[in-house]
Amino acid sequence: MSSTASQPARGPWYRPSLTVQIMIGLVVGVAIGWLRPDWGNAVYFLRDIFLNLIKSIIGPLVFSTLVVGIAGGGDLRKVGRMGIKALVYFEVITTAALFIGLAIVNFTKPGVGVPLAGNPSEIVQKIGENHPRTLVETLVHVFPSSVVDSLVRGDILQIVAFAVLFAMAVSAVGEKGKPIIRAMESLSQVMFKFTNYVMMFAPFGVGAAMAHTIASQGPGVLVSLGNLIFTYYVALIIFIVLIFGLVIFITRVPIRQFVRAVREPAAIAFATTSSESALPKAMQAMERLGVPKRIVSFVMPTGYSFNLDGSMIFLSITSVFIAQAAESTTGLHFGLSQQLPMMLAFMVTSKGLAGMPRASILVLFATLTNVLPAGVVATGVAFILGIDALMDMGRSAVNLIGNCLATIVVARWEREFDDERARVFGTPEEAELDLKSGDLAFADAVAQGD
Repeated sequence: MSSTASQPARGPWYRPSLTVQIMIGLVVGVAIGWLRPDWGNAVYFLRDIFLNLIKSIIGPLVFSTLVVGIAGGGDLRKVGRMGIKALVYFEVITTAALFIGLAIVNFTKPGVGVPLAGNPSEIVQKIGENHPRTLVETLVHVFPSSVVDSLVRGDILQIVAFAVLFAMAVSAVGEKGKPIIRAMESLSQVMFKFTNYVMMFAPFGVGAAMAHTIASQGPGVLVSLGNLIFTYYVALIIFIVLIFGLVIFITRVPIRQFVRAVREPAAIAFATTSSESALPKAMQAMERLGVPKRIVSFVMPTGYSFNLDGSMIFLSITSVFIAQAAESTTGLHFGLSQQLPMMLAFMVTSKGLAGMPRASILVLFATLTNVLPAGVVATGVAFILGIDALMDMGRSAVNLIGNCLATIVVARWEREFDDERARVFGTPEEAELDLKSGDLAFADAVAQGD
């Protein structure tokens, strides 16, 4: 193979790749939000347009790819086996995330000496009457009474559940189900092409999101709560290096290609503070990297409810931070014996909350009220809300990267990862391979230099 063929496809110098465009959007957004806060707040509608377009893709894309992956695969036993493996992996990784966050926050102690100040009634009003679902409520919620309503609301877990059952029925009817499979294949290709169009607007969407964040929060919040923010991002980095690094080593993930595949979706998730905004692009990237369609379409959407690594680190750090800050007021020492049961509670109450507004804040508030006075908890959570947008950036990006990695782990576990496709990812050879296989949407993505 020539050295030219091993290099990623590049466009003209005046048309940088989408990844570079997003980075430029981030930098411009920071500059606008810092220098002209009024402009930063004024352009926020661009972020909403981008997110609305992304949300319109998720339902049809997840449904069509999952139906094709399961009904077109022929062996329904693989679905159950794959689901069990995915859930086992999710539980191991999220547990590791909780305890890494716990270790870091107990070492740095960011809450010691911090006076809690806030409006408890305001936080109670913002959270409203919501509460984390119990295990039984989560199980009931998984199965939709109306798939149309699930598609409208973008409830990924319900869409996955209905798609799996629908695909099993399509497979069971044999030849009569083939037209459905062909229609779903066409729909998935159309949605991937639609994703490419929407991604052209991504630099404007992420730039507007960053401009608004800087304009509304200001640099002052970084000073007043810098220790907590620093602790959180250190924990994220340690988790990525240790846990993700160990998983990558054990499962022989091609690290350079993986980084190249996730950098663009991760940047979108970081800037928009929404891992769902990067879901279509991430699914496309994982299929291009060599993960079978049926694994990507099942594992990644399911991970949005059961594999929230960044959120688990956030919960462990912020809960202990509030307890540390409250100790001078309440006189209650929140030691390891009190922290461990709370971590177990987080493992249960955090499931199935993907897509709910302020999901992590909601879980934090509800769980802490069982171990600390409600007024203290409300004040502490109000304190966290002031910087939640800044922490949500890292939380969303790590959630996204973790779910991308999970698809490769399950594919390796199922012995279905395509090492040859991973080897040519991002090179001219990949476009040739896509054209031969008929994946025109993927070939377009390669041609754009993504």
